Amino acid sequence: MNVLKDKKAWFIFIAPALLFYLGTVFVPIIQSLNYGFQDWNGIKDAEYIGLGNYTRMFQDPYFWNSVQNNLVYVVIVVLMQVFIGLFFALLLSYVKKGAGIFRTLYYLPAVVVTVAIAQMFRNFYSLQPLGLLNMFLDWIGLGYLQTAWLSNPHTALIAVSLPEGWRFTGMYMVIFYAALIAIPKEIEEAATIDGVNGWQLIRHIKLPSIKHVLSLALIMCTTGALRGFDIPYIIGVPGSTTELVTTYMYKKAFATNQFGYGSSIAVFIVIESLIAVLIIRSIFNSRKGEA
Repeated sequence: MNVLKDKKAWFIFIAPALLFYLGTVFVPIIQSLNYGFQDWNGIKDAEYIGLGNYTRMFQDPYFWNSVQNNLVYVVIVVLMQVFIGLFFALLLSYVKKGAGIFRTLYYLPAVVVTVAIAQMFRNFYSLQPLGLLNMFLDWIGLGYLQTAWLSNPHTALIAVSLPEGWRFTGMYMVIFYAALIAIPKEIEEAATIDGVNGWQLIRHIKLPSIKHVLSLALIMCTTGALRGFDIPYIIGVPGSTTELVTTYMYKKAFATNQFGYGSSIAVFIVIESLIAVLIIRSIFNSRKGEA
């Protein structure tokens, strides 16, 4: 404890992590902010244009289309990863034997390589040759719903979002499960003796007890979905149907060498992520105040 009271020792301990954070997170953000004010293609000398890139961004219909797609993507991913993960964790918390096997099985997708997941879902959605999803629809008598899920503009965005949601549902389930089993058994037993039923136990005991974990999971999941890139880029279709803000930024910055414009979109992603964090924290803090 005396070591922690020594300010020099405290600084020596925290300095490596702080320097690493500044070098890998803070400096790139500042650089992107700087490039966002410049017209630069990566080759010629950069030209300062003030808010030109941001004015162009807010007038760009393809950019707003990508923002709209990104919001749909975030909703689907958060619903799957957080809410379905929480539902599975609650169910698993009542399993007395074999819980470890279920944890391992549900967590497995989180360690699979992204490209493998993308290829697996591409085959799953396939119409020609017939993928598992279309086979299943035919088997249950809904063959008229068969379609090329990734090529159909009405289903492509949902089809691209589901793999990302599926991949980390198990990871969030494990996080919630760890929080649920850490709740003291005495509290649950006392509530049960007082006549609390199963739903009331979840609503008034379990969920409030893990609200900090819920808040953290929502922040991680939402900001991760706002920055989602790999699977939408790999299996997304050409055009604007499955375009997200991140994939649009990549195409502008690296496919067409518009680094200044791409940087302004990167700054937008940082700002919208920060706004999402503030909104989630304010919601949980207000509920804390109500309690």
